[in-house]
Amino acid sequence: MKRLRFLFHPVLVFVFAQLAWLSLLGLWIYWYVSNYIIFNQVGDKISPQLISAKTNILALIGGLVLLLAILTGMYLIFIYLNRQLNITKLYDNFIANVTHELKSPLTSIQLYLETLNCRQVPSSKQKEFFALMMKDADRLKHLIDSILEISGLEKKRIAYNFHLYEADSIIKTVIAESVDQFRLEEKAVRVTGSVEGQCVLDRDALKIVFDNLLDNAIKYSRESVQIAIHLAHTPKSVIIEFRDQGIGMAAKEQKKVFDKFHRIYSPEIPNVKGTGLGLYWVKEIIKYHGGSISVSSEGLGCGSLFTIELPIYQASKTHYMNRLLKLTQRRKKQQGAYHEKE
Repeated sequence: MKRLRFLFHPVLVFVFAQLAWLSLLGLWIYWYVSNYIIFNQVGDKISPQLISAKTNILALIGGLVLLLAILTGMYLIFIYLNRQLNITKLYDNFIANVTHELKSPLTSIQLYLETLNCRQVPSSKQKEFFALMMKDADRLKHLIDSILEISGLEKKRIAYNFHLYEADSIIKTVIAESVDQFRLEEKAVRVTGSVEGQCVLDRDALKIVFDNLLDNAIKYSRESVQIAIHLAHTPKSVIIEFRDQGIGMAAKEQKKVFDKFHRIYSPEIPNVKGTGLGLYWVKEIIKYHGGSISVSSEGLGCGSLFTIELPIYQASKTHYMNRLLKLTQRRKKQQGAYHEKE
C-alpha cells in the first residue's frame, strides 16, 4: 500500500505526465518526418489533390504550439504545487511550535493554581507563585500579540506611527531600551559609530526589530552573549550592523532565514523554541520603512551579521517618506474625530 501511495505522489504524477507529453511530441515529430520522407520518395506517383504540404506544416506547428502550451501549463502547476507543499510543511511546523509555546506556560500556570487550591501555601510563597504566573501570562500575551501583528502586517492593517527623528539619537535610545528589557550586562552589547541625518521611523516598530534581533542572538548563543552593533551612514542611507557571536548559519540557511515560519535547528542548541515569525516580522517592518535587511555568516560557529539599511530623509525615497508621514497625520485626525464623537 505504501508503494502504491508513493506512485501517486504529486511530483511523480507530474513527471509521468511530462514523460507522456514528451513521448507524444516525439511520436508527432516522427510521424511528420516519416510522411515527409515518403512523400518525397513517391510524391510524383500520388495525385496532387491528396498532397497538401501547407496543411501538414500548419498541423505540425499547431500541434507543437498546443503541446508547448500544455507543457508550460503543467510546469506552472508543478511550481504552484511545490510551493503549496512547502507552505503546508512550514505551516505544520509552525502549528507544532506554537502549540508547544502555548502549552508550556499554560501548564505552568495550571500547576501553580492547583497548588494554591489544594495546599496551604505561605504568603511569601504565594507572592512568588503569582509573580511566576504573571511572567507566564506575559509570555502568552506576547506570543498571541506577535501572531496577530503578523496577520495585520500582511493585510496592511498595522497602525504605524511615523515621525521624523534624528537618526543617531533615536537608534541609540531604542537599542538601550531593548538591552535593558533583556537585562543584559553592559559588556554584552557594544555600540560603536554614529550616523548623521534624519529618518522617518516608527519608534515602537523599530524597537520590535531590535528586540527580535537581540532575542535571536540570545537564543542561539552557546556561551555568554556578545553583540556588537555598529552605526554608519552613506549619503543616502543609515546602516546598522548587528553582529552576534552565536552558532552562525550555513549558506543555504541564509537564503531562508527571513521566510515565514522558517526556523534554524541546531543539534548544539536543540531546545531553542519559537514560531519562526520573528525575523520575518523584522524584514517586513524594515521593508515598510523603505529599507532593507540582509544577513551573512562565515559558517557554523562563526556568528551572524545582520545589516539594516534605512533611507535618510530628503536624500532617498523622499516621496515615500512623505507619504508615511501623511498617513500618520491622517490616522491621528481620524482618531481625534472618533474620540470627539464619543
